[in-house]
Amino acid sequence: MENNVFQLQYAMDTFYFLVCGALVMWMAAGFAMLEAGLVRSKNTTEILTKNVALFAISCTMYLVCGYAIMYDGGFFLSGITEVDSAAVLADFAAREDGFEGGSIYSGASDFFFQVVFVATAMSIVSGAVAERMKLWSFLAFAVVMTGVIYPMEGAWTWGGQSVFGMYSLGDDFGFSDFAGSGIVHMAGAAAALAGVLLLGPRKGKYGANGEINAIPGANLPLATLGTFILWMGWFGFNGGSVLKLGDIANAHAVAVVFTNTNAAAAGGLIGALILARILFKKADLTMALNGALAGLVAITAEPSTPTPFEATIIGAIGGLIVVLSILTLDKMKIDDPVGAISVHGVVGLFGLLVVPFTNAGTTIGGQLMGAVTIFVWVFVASFIVWGIIKAVMGVRVTEEEEYEGSDLAECGMEAYPEFTKNG
Repeated sequence: MENNVFQLQYAMDTFYFLVCGALVMWMAAGFAMLEAGLVRSKNTTEILTKNVALFAISCTMYLVCGYAIMYDGGFFLSGITEVDSAAVLADFAAREDGFEGGSIYSGASDFFFQVVFVATAMSIVSGAVAERMKLWSFLAFAVVMTGVIYPMEGAWTWGGQSVFGMYSLGDDFGFSDFAGSGIVHMAGAAAALAGVLLLGPRKGKYGANGEINAIPGANLPLATLGTFILWMGWFGFNGGSVLKLGDIANAHAVAVVFTNTNAAAAGGLIGALILARILFKKADLTMALNGALAGLVAITAEPSTPTPFEATIIGAIGGLIVVLSILTLDKMKIDDPVGAISVHGVVGLFGLLVVPFTNAGTTIGGQLMGAVTIFVWVFVASFIVWGIIKAVMGVRVTEEEEYEGSDLAECGMEAYPEFTKNG
């Protein structure tokens, strides 16, 4: 009877992991739609190509070497097709903690859940460098980012390995990042920032006298759809990070995480919308969308310990921060067409630093140490890789190609050939 109950729990936890992984995979569609809506129509096909291609590259590179680097376990290519049921049952029988112990699920499901997180980190880079980066340069960077750069910082955090043998973020500093405000989102933003600094702004974005020229996106309904898809996918992102469903305590924890994730997104949107109204005297849709995403990023570092009201406040502060950050980066002439660096980087840092206010087992110092480690590694490594790519094959399209649009220059086709021309 006990073995039957254990097998049911194993099946439930594995199935829950897979479903949450599928939800996170669906976030790839959200990023694609959001970015396609916020770029000009002449760059739509290229941004969609980047998003679908980066997902395939991320999955392949993490399978080949990324998972092994992150979890110090050798190549994952072996042992994926079979499971020794007797050995799993024997291992469970030897455990003293019984059903209340750690997560019980298939190793293949763990890989699937982890691999879609890698793709999410890379998707963040896509929007920030949009409209002026060469497609193949971006894809070359994706190979290194998903195969080495992300897995290394993931090994130091979720993988529990020491940072170049010097210190352990978990053991020495008590660093905690529940679902990846820093490990996934700030890391993606750090890589994006390095690329944007080498790439430079879009032509016409900043005037000679310092003025900032707005370059509106072509399809705000698409951007709104993308935001809702991301909002939905985030339930898998945060909820799946509980890692377990098959007992009362963890089932309740999953419900709490879902509730807080939704509350933070709502708070972020409201906060950004109100601040935009105060600053611009208008209800700015793009700020509202980024506000919702900022709320989601902010709560991702710790969605299990706040009350729903606290989660709403955390999200609302994230929404305020993202509006101010987008305006500040524009003044610094850091051109980010979709606001990815602000949403995922600046608010990702805030998400890490706010964890100790609801989780007594963490400290500001420990969280800051983790954030600095992640940012410095990803930014410096990415800057070097971007620099090598720039020297070898260049990273920016020509001025003529930028004017014509990346769709024709890079893909040879337009997204809206019957309705637009160089829009």
